[in-house]
Amino acid sequence: MHDVGCRLVDWMAREHPAVPLDAGAVLFGAATHDIGKTLHPEELSGPGSAHEAAGRALLLARGVEPALARFAAGHADWNRPDITLEDLLVSVADKIWKGRRVQELEDLVVARLAAASGRAVWEEFLAFDDVLTALGRDADGRLAFQAAYPVRQPR
Repeated sequence: MHDVGCRLVDWMAREHPAVPLDAGAVLFGAATHDIGKTLHPEELSGPGSAHEAAGRALLLARGVEPALARFAAGHADWNRPDITLEDLLVSVADKIWKGRRVQELEDLVVARLAAASGRAVWEEFLAFDDVLTALGRDADGRLAFQAAYPVRQPR
């Protein structure tokens, strides 16, 4: 997932260099968003959200700043009033890594980009759609690689 986050950050730097973005926060969030699954390994291959709060608590307990630990708890909730562009990009990277497209989430990013750039929403949509389509092409391979290493539950 971190690779997809890197590629989104690179795209932002090329396409929207004037848009304020904490690239380091996005990369940290991409790298650690599922860290709580170490405490809830059943969620590595199955559904669940217990890893979110657990991941945030794990990071905080190890001295990670709350502003960074938030990605572990918030990557599945993009409807918060305090959501940042960084939060949205981590959420998008999480989805597109798996090849999933979530229109509501993508629309939030497009709206932010259009507001910041002054470009028409449809122009931002087309550009963002292009990058997500390209990133999503590799999803089947990523998922197949992950599935090749099944999670073993402790005895």
